[in-house]
Parts: sequence; structure tokens; C-alpha cells
Amino acid sequence: MISAALLDSVLAIAQDAGHAILTVYNTDFTVDTKADDSPLTQADLAAHRIIVQGLRALDDQIPVLSEEGSDADHQDRRAWSRFWLVDPLDGTKEFVNRNGEFTVNIALIEDGVPTLGVVHAPALGTSYLAAQGIGAFRDDADGRRAIHTRSAPEQPAFVVSRSHRDEALAALLQRLPPHEAVSTGSSLKFCLVAEGTADLYPRTGPTSEWDTGAGQCVAEVAGARVATLPDMQPMRYNARDTLLNPGFVVIGDRNAHWVPALRQ
Repeated sequence: MISAALLDSVLAIAQDAGHAILTVYNTDFTVDTKADDSPLTQADLAAHRIIVQGLRALDDQIPVLSEEGSDADHQDRRAWSRFWLVDPLDGTKEFVNRNGEFTVNIALIEDGVPTLGVVHAPALGTSYLAAQGIGAFRDDADGRRAIHTRSAPEQPAFVVSRSHRDEALAALLQRLPPHEAVSTGSSLKFCLVAEGTADLYPRTGPTSEWDTGAGQCVAEVAGARVATLPDMQPMRYNARDTLLNPGFVVIGDRNAHWVPALRQ
């Protein structure tokens, strides 16, 4: 059963991983390349080890699926009804570029739904955390406060990725009203919608499930709708042969007049 104590325990694990990440961040670190040409640093691996150890200490019966290592192959994973979904360092490009917009993502997935999520941005000293039945929160130097999506203003703010823009995204934006463009890295894009700083995060480029699970939980508990493109169905986890997500949108105000245009 999810409790506030469990949410705080997962936040503490993410923060421990964040400390390890910053230890590497503050050095002249090296960057390796994985098979898919994505960057890999010692920070990714150190955070992975800390998170897996911490989650197994909480309950060693819940499997852990991490970008940097999996407990099982696809056939075994299909039998999981409950598991941890982890990206030890989301936004490695932001980490390498030293702009601070990288996060630690930890989500609890139950029957395909993210029910607990922590997004910790160690360089920013900010965490977003949420759990169904408990609430969504921002935790920073000013303390912890509840967050919620906002009613879309006349000129909404859309979160547009710096690193992942394509023709499909351009076509989608053309169907929508004039807007303020907001950019940030990693899963923080979900959190801007969750806390009412932005109104829409559209993503047409590739993402993996560990990129989105924690952010989706924070956004949905805060009142957002996360839906796949183009069919606008709920985004679910561990239900496909691949760990790649379809395109999706994060909508802060479900009643905004431009929401129907997302489906076209």
C-alpha cells in the first residue's frame, strides 16, 4: 500500500542518487557512448547502483526496471503487476552540457499505471513527488508545497523540448493557438505542467518508459491528463513489446478550447 512514508523514502533514495551525481558533475568527467549512441557517464552508473540498492531495501520482492540495468527480459516483465521504473539520470545531454536540467526519476508502476513518482533535480535543489491518494508536491529550499495544474490562460504556455523537435511537432503546434514557448530538459517538462507554470507538453519524438513514468505520475496526480498521440488514449506501461513510448501530450487544463485539435 502506498503511504506518505513510502513516498518520503523514495525521495530520500533519489536525493542520495543526486548527491552521487553531483560528485561526478563537479569533476572533469568523461563521457562514453552506449550502443544507441546516447551518452553514458559514471554518474548514471553510480545513481543506478544507489537506487537499486535503496529500493530493494524497501521491498526486495518488487522488481526494478532501470535504464542502466533490468531485472528481467520482456517475457518475464509481462508477468509483473507491480515494479519500480527508474531512470537514474534523465537528461544526460543536459548533464554533459552542465545546464542543470537533469533529473533522477523513480516511479512505482501498478497494473500499467504510475501510482507513485519522484522527479529530483539535484543541480537545482528541487524535487517533485506525487502518489495517488496522497497528492503532488514541490520540495525545495522554501519547503514543501502542494502543486496543481492551472486553467489555461488566453495565451497558453507550451513546453517545447530543446533537443527533440521534428516535423510532427511543428504540424501539431500549427493546429494550436498562439502560445508562449517554454523550454527545459528531462522530465522537468512534466513538472512545469503539474505546477501550473505551463499548459501543454507535446512530445512527438522518441522516449522510453523510464523517461516518463515518474513525471507522468506527478502530472496526473496534480490534475493533468497524459494521453498518447494520435488516439488520445491513457499512456500505460509494460504493455508493449518495446519499452519505447508512442507520441504523447501532457494537458494541464482538460477543458481548454484547443484540446480537441490535439486529436486531428
